[in-house]
Amino acid sequence: MDTPLGVDMAMEDEYVSQSKLLQDFINICDIDKAWTVKSENAGSQGMFLVSQPNLLTDKMRKFIVSAHISKGNTASVTFHWSLFPVEMTGVSTIVPSPSGLKLLVVRNPENNSPTKLEIWGQGQLEKEFQIPQSVHGSVYTDGWFEGISWNSEETNIAYVAEVPAAMKPIFTSSGYSKGGSNEKDCSSWKGQGEFEDDWGETYAGKRKPGIFVINLESGEVRDVKRISKSLSAGQVVWAPKAEGVEYLVYVGWPANRRKLGMKYYQARPCSLYSVKSPFSCETNEVEFKDEDFPIYNLTSSISSSFYPRFSPDGKYLVFISCKSAADSGVHWATNSLYRLDWPRDVKLKSSATIFCVIPVIMNSEEGSFPGLYCIDLLTHPWLSDGRTMILMSTWHSVDVILAINVLSGTVSRVSPTDSISSWSFLALDGDNILAVSSSPVDVPQIKYGHLVQKSIGRDSWNWLDIPSPISKCSETVEKSLSTLQCSIVKIPVKDVSDCKTKGSSQPYEAIFVSSKASNPLIVILHGGPHSVSVTSFTKTSAFLSSLGFNLLIVNYRGSLGFGEEALQSLPGKVGSQDVNDVIVAIDHVIDLGLASPSKMAVIGISHGGFLTTHLIGQAPDRFAAAAARNPVCNLALMIGTTDIPDWCYVISYGSAWKDNYTEAPSMEHLSLFHSKSPISHISKVKTPTLFLLGAQDLRVPATNGLQYARALKENGVDCKIIVFPNDVHSIKNPHSDFESFLNVGVWFKKYCT
Repeated sequence: MDTPLGVDMAMEDEYVSQSKLLQDFINICDIDKAWTVKSENAGSQGMFLVSQPNLLTDKMRKFIVSAHISKGNTASVTFHWSLFPVEMTGVSTIVPSPSGLKLLVVRNPENNSPTKLEIWGQGQLEKEFQIPQSVHGSVYTDGWFEGISWNSEETNIAYVAEVPAAMKPIFTSSGYSKGGSNEKDCSSWKGQGEFEDDWGETYAGKRKPGIFVINLESGEVRDVKRISKSLSAGQVVWAPKAEGVEYLVYVGWPANRRKLGMKYYQARPCSLYSVKSPFSCETNEVEFKDEDFPIYNLTSSISSSFYPRFSPDGKYLVFISCKSAADSGVHWATNSLYRLDWPRDVKLKSSATIFCVIPVIMNSEEGSFPGLYCIDLLTHPWLSDGRTMILMSTWHSVDVILAINVLSGTVSRVSPTDSISSWSFLALDGDNILAVSSSPVDVPQIKYGHLVQKSIGRDSWNWLDIPSPISKCSETVEKSLSTLQCSIVKIPVKDVSDCKTKGSSQPYEAIFVSSKASNPLIVILHGGPHSVSVTSFTKTSAFLSSLGFNLLIVNYRGSLGFGEEALQSLPGKVGSQDVNDVIVAIDHVIDLGLASPSKMAVIGISHGGFLTTHLIGQAPDRFAAAAARNPVCNLALMIGTTDIPDWCYVISYGSAWKDNYTEAPSMEHLSLFHSKSPISHISKVKTPTLFLLGAQDLRVPATNGLQYARALKENGVDCKIIVFPNDVHSIKNPHSDFESFLNVGVWFKKYCT
């Protein structure tokens, strides 16, 4: 029988056994979102949007699980779960109305078919609208540009969608056809026209998001016409209605030189804008005067403003800023929170007074608030007092839930402080909180929290465990996890004399997952570099633990969650400071007797792949095996192919190069890029290395990993390369994710046990 391509027949039994175990982990469901609405009977109704990989179809299955929530006394709540979930086939997103009595279902088109917007009532489909491509393309449901907002009267919905494509030239057998068109017939063909930038990774082919409003009575769709052609708009919300006028508030991102990568990137400058709804006038004729629809830049004095949210009484507009990143050029940094008073007379002006609610925390003392690191804001994040906002943030190596008073700036930690589990905020049920808690050794569990004591400086919350059919996992997974332990290890900085700030000299952290100290160790490194690994449950990491490996998950300096000074210490020092931090962390857990120095492996994605390939070059005798997922191996090659060329300069030279990057690097630039890259150490590498590459990756194109892997093979190093033709930077298609970690498990078993 022929050997399957890429399968080591000596390890075939490992492929069989590991694939069965990996399937058990992959099949665990994820809760993506949740909503609650008041029930006609006592209590409320909860809706949970759940996703589960479908390996047979290579798609994510999404379905709704509902529960009636009955509240007893302060120590009692019961969830009455529906018998079966309802699958959301072909659904891009769902958005409940403010009253909870209606549901918007968006079905984005395939090819050139229309976008479908459906309005569902409690018992039936009430309306369906088909929006042709000539009006707009797909609705953005990406979590960044995405903005879908019902007005308070539930008569109009504002949303972000792709602006119709410009006409392309038409050619026939006689040559060029005058006038152009988006239509063609069998006797003509459509040309390409001039190249247009898109917003890079995961936005391939999407050129310009714009704002549209649909009237639910007539089905008419109008766009906000006066948005500048150089501006991409997103995150739209309705402002409070006053004096019969409705305004929209949205985020605008300029593209000055070119569109640069937006995904995973909070550094792109942006402002909040406001404009009247296009339905503020009776018709949508183009002859409307511009002065009838003035556009106000509400935050021109701040380089970054996003996630706008109005307080329930409409008095305040609150928003997040990543000014530190926009000003320094790092792709993500410590957030700040701002508030501006919304004029009740709707007399807007671009010079509104802005109040800083939560400033950037440069350095925090042990145990104190390290700063705001917010990856999302719920549509309705407010407690009933109208001034307390609930949100999720990263606190060192843990995701926590915070309560922030937007008037006083008081910050309190809502999720428990006596646990290393990470918490995810799902929804509010009145003044109660629906959340999910998990750890590297505990599958996600629904929690229900309510305020039991209110005091100055610290509120007390009681958290209840909610049994759920969503949290089920196999007996094999339960047995595997029951033998594991997890802890957070503080790692002292080795050479504080090299630290220019107090924050950069303070300990960083690593998450350590183990069953026994003699197990071989896998070092796991996050990307970014300005990202963070937290103590939440990760299917693939839990799978590796269950194979008999200990895990050391390192949050080297430069990671989010530890204050701005520590984060800003890394630009200009990549390939040295971050590499040394990982080596020090490894030595620290070995010195503590937690791990064995023999048979170690290392794995990372993106910048984590950069560190992985640096480590096997700079410390060639330490690692028995390595796996690099879409790794940055050669910055000199990456600068001309990535969607974030500015990042290459900032990370190599430091923040001073934020605005000085060029698409035509000099020999001096290329020389520095090469010296900062893993490829400069390639002659020393002898570690067997597995490469996992997404062919559609625009962030770190596959050529980066391929060049490095081919050079290793030239040097006689054992390598394996798997390229996923339809995957992007994150390598998250179900087939790709499964095959990736099955091969990682087999590769590490081969060389480390």
